[in-house]
Amino acid sequence: MKSTAIAPSNIAFIKFWGKKNDELRLPANGSISMNLSNLTTVTTVEFDKYLKSDQIQINNIKENQESSRCSTHLSRVRKLANINVFAKVISKNNFPTASGLASSASGFAALTLAASNAAGLKLSEKELSILARQGSGSASRSIPDGFVEWLDSETSEESYSISLHLPEFWDIADVVAIISTDNKKVPTSQGHKYASSSIFYQSRIANIKNKIILLKKYLREKNFIEFGTILEHETLEMHAVMMTQTPSLIYWEPATLELIKIVMDWRDAGLQVFFTIDAGPQVHLICEKKNIAEVEKLLRKIKEVKQVIINYPSKGARLTNSHLF
Repeated sequence: MKSTAIAPSNIAFIKFWGKKNDELRLPANGSISMNLSNLTTVTTVEFDKYLKSDQIQINNIKENQESSRCSTHLSRVRKLANINVFAKVISKNNFPTASGLASSASGFAALTLAASNAAGLKLSEKELSILARQGSGSASRSIPDGFVEWLDSETSEESYSISLHLPEFWDIADVVAIISTDNKKVPTSQGHKYASSSIFYQSRIANIKNKIILLKKYLREKNFIEFGTILEHETLEMHAVMMTQTPSLIYWEPATLELIKIVMDWRDAGLQVFFTIDAGPQVHLICEKKNIAEVEKLLRKIKEVKQVIINYPSKGARLTNSHLF
């Protein structure tokens, strides 16, 4: 059976850096995110008994089966479905890949839903989240709708994501400023391995649960100022760990730091907007709906910003009948 899924990328408000178990992709801590309406992946999967190997094409580029994480993930689906059939996969993003915009989150969430459905599996949201996590950790958060929490756990069976609030809960937006479309030199999965070497790592882990409790409270209350203050501090803290681990990892470009300072100046001038940055140079500007137009106008005046993408809270992974082949 042929199946197609669309899944959103997500932006983490409380992030994770480091893993308890690299093979199972168990994060060092829980996290909270928002699914993004205009950063998406569409993936079509069809298992075909006549294929001699997996045929995988991502953004018009053929993947090498031997080195492909996608093929490894398909094997997880085959094992669950108790089938021994190769698949044809075509996947397309509508945004730059491997540039710090969580393309692996949307990619593996879409692959998980499309492949499991094509294999005849009827998995629950929890089961899909657990399976997606094994392909890419943050893909766990792209399965449920809206505002999402990835639960902290010591076991694979309890490390999954749940929806805290549906997309329409709060009229906020993520205005993404694209600084660079180049692929990251150090993949996120590689950088995670050295997190614990930072002198700030243990302090971060010790305080993260309380930070999650506070952010959930401000999210629930729609207290934008306190909410934004926490997510901004969280960004700086995570990147401080990255920068002080061994080997040091700096994803920012000069324009990233410049934009951070500009956002602070805008806020001092009365525009309520906060920044957050994942493992890459791109800057996500979080604002309320009433300020979107002003934030976008100001961003487009900055020559270092190559592209602006406005995102609203989004549904998670879902099936579609618009197949790619």
